[in-house]
Amino acid sequence: MHPLIGRRIPVSEGGMPAPVHRSRIQLDSSLRRWFHRNLGQWRSRRTLYFPDNEILQFDLRLQVEEITATTEGEAGYRFTWWSEHDEGVSERKPGYQRAGSITAHLWGHQLEGSCGYSFCSPSESQIRQVDEHELIFESLNQGWQILDHIRLVDQGRFRARSIYAWFDGSLDLVETHHDCRLPSDTPAAVPSD
Repeated sequence: MHPLIGRRIPVSEGGMPAPVHRSRIQLDSSLRRWFHRNLGQWRSRRTLYFPDNEILQFDLRLQVEEITATTEGEAGYRFTWWSEHDEGVSERKPGYQRAGSITAHLWGHQLEGSCGYSFCSPSESQIRQVDEHELIFESLNQGWQILDHIRLVDQGRFRARSIYAWFDGSLDLVETHHDCRLPSDTPAAVPSD
């Protein structure tokens, strides 16, 4: 029997066959490929802009690892970050942690995390894929609405990241990150404190 016999073909308003949407499995493969390109260690140079015109600049190290998935179809990741120098950011802005770790699982268009970078509660982000190099994450957490653009540049050697965060409807924080991939043999000097 022919595979199209007995199947209904969707038709658009103009009478032409409607465009076929890719299955979630293909999209998930594409998202997993993007996350896989982020694995490794990064030096992250960050600039934070606050509504009171205060600007903070500091460097972090970031380690992205793939972990065993707990549910079929899921991909798991661990994001660990630490500051090599105490720039006083956590004292000036108490919501920022000098070091920490997030475990997250990719499920379709969602990334479910054990917590957020500035929050101790679990987080969930909706993901939009711009192209093979850029993802946009949209999150709601404790009154915050966060829009996070991450773009891989120059064959994954660099990452450009722009984050916009609104609290109760007012833009409260803008961040720009310039991340540079470190060589694979760079030791991960995560502080023990």
